[in-house]
Amino acid sequence: MSKFGPNFVHSLAAVLAGNAVYFLLMPHLPRAARHVPFQTDLGLLVDACFCLVFLGVIKVVAGWKSLPK
Repeated sequence: MSKFGPNFVHSLAAVLAGNAVYFLLMPHLPRAARHVPFQTDLGLLVDACFCLVFLGVIKVVAGWKSLPK
């Protein structure tokens, strides 16, 4: 089986979850960490960090599920 399918699903889930959490927390973040639409700013980096954290968590959980019992 190709690894494209699971990797795509993991990445998509991480981006959706990371963005959801970021936009829920955005009003409580410092002004510098808030994203302004159509601009490159620190908010994009903070959003990407949220997504990377979720991707790491998803990959760890997926790795645990694939361990032999």
